[in-house]
Amino acid sequence: MPMAAIRMCSSGPSESWLRRRYIFCAILLVIELAGFSFLVAGTHGWIVPLTEPTSTDFVSFYAAGSLADAGTSELAYDQAAHQAAEERVTEPGIQYRFFYYPPVFLLLCAGLARLPYLEAFLVFEAASLALYPVVTCRILQETGWAALVVLLAFPAVFWTLGLGQNSFLTAALFGAGLLCIDRRPILAGLLFGALCYKPHFGVLVPVALIAGRHWRALAAAAVSVGALCALSLILFGWGTWHDFLTAAALSHTTNESGQVSFGGFVTPLGAVLSLGGTASAAYAVQAAATLAAGLLVAHVWGNSRPLEIGAATLAAATLIAIPVALVYDLMLAWVAAAWLTRDEGGLSA
Repeated sequence: MPMAAIRMCSSGPSESWLRRRYIFCAILLVIELAGFSFLVAGTHGWIVPLTEPTSTDFVSFYAAGSLADAGTSELAYDQAAHQAAEERVTEPGIQYRFFYYPPVFLLLCAGLARLPYLEAFLVFEAASLALYPVVTCRILQETGWAALVVLLAFPAVFWTLGLGQNSFLTAALFGAGLLCIDRRPILAGLLFGALCYKPHFGVLVPVALIAGRHWRALAAAAVSVGALCALSLILFGWGTWHDFLTAAALSHTTNESGQVSFGGFVTPLGAVLSLGGTASAAYAVQAAATLAAGLLVAHVWGNSRPLEIGAATLAAATLIAIPVALVYDLMLAWVAAAWLTRDEGGLSA
């Protein structure tokens, strides 16, 4: 990790809390690295021969980007065509990785797909991973290797790396937006607006900004979303947006079918489905949780709480409010934990 990134962080009230727990996190990190190395070796057939080919979630992003580069971006939302693109990238017989992201995300995927597959994977994960400690160190107001070890020991880091997911980017945008909300509200809004590539993670952001009367940030977020959507519309056309909206409207069937393991969900919806509940019951519980999370965020942000409390509440409540969030999305939970650690009345107390 570049030392320049670490130097951007400044020491603060969380230092003693982090120092006391550094040794435990170092032990955990060593164990995780050993386990992660074993799993990587296993999934590449270096321990025992594989009975079927394997891949990561990143193949979904890369395949969608390759279709966009070929001038057929709408096929990213045709599962047969998208699966064929995934197999061209890797090999026939891999497990299909769904793609329900809006065309805004194709802007990034198309750029990555211009690189060879492995290089694109490494560039994306390394670049987004580099953003994570920069933002969280600024939140913690902490510097040094102790902070870095604590950050990297969070288990969701390895889920994100192993699956080639985009959770580092999501957490960094979310955390950076919160950091800027008071002093640079327009930049904060632009960062929040960039979350439209994964739009459900921004569902409570307008609630917080309206309740907290952050009008400039709200306006900047709207401009950011509008500009990104317009750019994707210009580059990929209305047909791609139409096919995305059609696919997104049917995505609930994938979530309900178990094609994505219920055990991987970290939301109320996933909890009910994991326990054998019906889809109707799961959505009812999720709706109640979403309403409660929204009311909590509105209350906290509308009552001039310290930024640390408001930021932690928004990050944590988002994971409750959205129906689809998987284990790697818990990177957002670290954003919440970092704000609580920074708060004098939080974990450092």
